[in-house]
Amino acid sequence: MKKRYPRFPLSAWAIAITCVFASAAQAADRPARFAVADSQIQALGIQTAPLQNRADSVKASFPAQVVVPAKAEQVVSSPVAGLVAQLLVQQNQTVRQGAPLVRIVSPELGQLQLQLLQAASRATLARQAARRERQLFDEGIIAQRRVQESQAALTEADAALNQARAALRLSGMPDATIARIAASGKPQDSITLAAMQAGIVTGIAVKPGQRVDAATALLHVAQTDSLWLDIQLPVSESASWPTGTKVEVPGRNITARILSASPTVSSGSQTLVLRAAIDGKTGQVRPGEFVTVELPVAATQDSWDAPLSAVAHDGNQAYLFVRTADGFEARPVKVVVSAGQRVRVQGSLKAGERIAVSGAVALKGAWLAGKESK
Repeated sequence: MKKRYPRFPLSAWAIAITCVFASAAQAADRPARFAVADSQIQALGIQTAPLQNRADSVKASFPAQVVVPAKAEQVVSSPVAGLVAQLLVQQNQTVRQGAPLVRIVSPELGQLQLQLLQAASRATLARQAARRERQLFDEGIIAQRRVQESQAALTEADAALNQARAALRLSGMPDATIARIAASGKPQDSITLAAMQAGIVTGIAVKPGQRVDAATALLHVAQTDSLWLDIQLPVSESASWPTGTKVEVPGRNITARILSASPTVSSGSQTLVLRAAIDGKTGQVRPGEFVTVELPVAATQDSWDAPLSAVAHDGNQAYLFVRTADGFEARPVKVVVSAGQRVRVQGSLKAGERIAVSGAVALKGAWLAGKESK
């Protein structure tokens, strides 16, 4: 004989729904199956859908910040202590490689140029002396030792000249200007710092007339055609995303690919950082901007995707209501991850089984009422 399950009049459903959040007995004491008439399902707007296992349907959302890669950002610092004489660019201005950015006057610059001129003069004299000594030796007038001594003096003079040139090069002076000063003997009173790469001036930290020390940051120039996302991921998250995983920025039509994961955790926020490179379309975001990103939650063989509205809880236990021939069955499941309006669950489920995707609250009430009416 076919087993029959209790049916409930529509009037009982309203009472049952009011008891949803009340304290109930343990789930093991209730019958898993309960009958629900088709007329009741239609009246309560209960809808069902087949179980699915899709790798891209459940996505976790996390905050992220748009950052400039270290290799794409240039910090223009003052190579000497001095005075900012002139700013040659403005905030957010696009500059080309080699474009002048700022002019600085400095007493240190004069001393460095003086050392260059002195070293150049000594090197010239040493070269003339070495040439003369070589000629006298070839005529048999002097000993070879004199030639060797003059050659050593020339080597020392050339080394001092190269060191003076390097000091000016470190001060921001281009090689062409250094060569001109050494040849003409006329020093200049300022240096003009240029952009090492093309980009956008993202920050200006000084003003004309301001005195600065050596190594003081003056400007920032960044290439914004290549940007990264620093994704803040809670350390408690059990899911992992390997290198190459696709990241989406909802509402921006932007995608990125994960490059690396931080091996350490921030002690203050207890988060770790996933770094992702944006795939083109960098003009839709700005460095420093905070956005929300979506990461796909990896599907496993025994996990199933469902809408959040399909899950009902009784205490700490979650349930899905699986459609049966004459009603539903409350099937216990474990929520693996919840992301927005989708969840991924594990439990004794089969592909193609139809679950209630709306009206789970009403079904839970009927389930509880069925136990109380026994």
